[in-house]
Amino acid sequence: MKVLKFGGTSVGSPERIQNLAQLVQSDEPRIIVLSAMAGTTNSLVEITEFLYNKEMEKADEKITELEGKYRERIEELFKSEEGKSKGNELITSHFNYIRNFVYRSFTVLQEKAILAQGELISTAFFHYYLSEIGVDSVLLPALSFMRIDKDGEPDSYYIKENIERELSQHTNQKLFITQGFICRNIYGEVDNLKRGGSDYTASLIGAAIQSEEVQIWTDIDGFHNNDPRCVENTRALKQLSFDEAAELAYFGAKIMHPSSIVPCKQWSIPVRLKNTLSPSDEGTLISDALEGKGIKAIAAKDGITAVKIKSGRMLLAYGFLRKVFEIFEIYKTPIDMITTSEVAISLTVDDSTHISEIESELVKFGAVEIDNDQSIICVVGDFISESAGSAKKVMEALEDIPLRMISYGGSKHNISVLVNQEDKVKALRALSNHLF
Repeated sequence: MKVLKFGGTSVGSPERIQNLAQLVQSDEPRIIVLSAMAGTTNSLVEITEFLYNKEMEKADEKITELEGKYRERIEELFKSEEGKSKGNELITSHFNYIRNFVYRSFTVLQEKAILAQGELISTAFFHYYLSEIGVDSVLLPALSFMRIDKDGEPDSYYIKENIERELSQHTNQKLFITQGFICRNIYGEVDNLKRGGSDYTASLIGAAIQSEEVQIWTDIDGFHNNDPRCVENTRALKQLSFDEAAELAYFGAKIMHPSSIVPCKQWSIPVRLKNTLSPSDEGTLISDALEGKGIKAIAAKDGITAVKIKSGRMLLAYGFLRKVFEIFEIYKTPIDMITTSEVAISLTVDDSTHISEIESELVKFGAVEIDNDQSIICVVGDFISESAGSAKKVMEALEDIPLRMISYGGSKHNISVLVNQEDKVKALRALSNHLF
């Protein structure tokens, strides 16, 4: 059985839904994971913000606006009166639930439940459409098997046991539709996976059922060897290892979230990135195999903050790094890159929410410098084993770019450099011209 995930644009219009219905039909068993219709989650977030701020009239207006868009989709998509009736009943039910919070108290627990409505609507909507065109499918409720533990991490044992139970009730069915992103927490309340969203759902399901392959369908044809928004004539990569794909995903390639790769990597389940606009293209295959040597791709991550701590007390002092890292741990701020000398530490973070509090703690150890608006550029490939000179090529390409930090040797799959955000595009183009 394969697991296929489709994002919000794939169910964002009647034409896209019709195309999707053709894509998912197959003689082989499949589980289809769907996101909310494009734009829905953003609208639901706006609604929850209005509710938080007690702006009930604005919340009601936004609810009515979003409901109207769904009513239009129903009229455009469904041809039969039965289909239109079922679709409108679905919308009435879900939007009555959302609108109910305009008239009563609202808490963070209700926020998660409201955000879940997008996926619940899109999957039922698609299930009804398949029924209208004569395609048999089963609506598999993610809230019956997808759960996170007390730490917010997926409960793999629970997921495996419960999805197998759900599937066992439909042994003769080949097409299943389920929701991405949403889940329950350890208390049984509606929650979500946050990191990786629907991609993560697909990967977790793939691992739970030991899927033949997990496919992530988007509107681009896989990982590219550079950022096509900044560099011309990029090309899609046919194959990447799990580690290489994780590096690219983490350091800026937006096609998928790095967390979503982990469950499939653990069980060696191939992940294929496919293009809904070109379904015959084989896309990018991510697997255990490490094929090809040398440099494969480049990615960039904006919004980076660089922190430098300089202290004479660091010289030959054990425990100094631990004390510094503990401050970032206290404020739950992950570190991306780090370089050290005898008297200084430089590191980067991509979440500056608590940077002022962190700075006030770090000054106890020495002088602190903070640079905002930085970019990490990550060059990915197989560098250390059998690929001499890769680091030299990268540095030669960037000889005209001021480099704030360099990270090499922490992984055999990447060389990372930190540059001013205003130099990012120039650096990406220089690397592309020099390396490819």
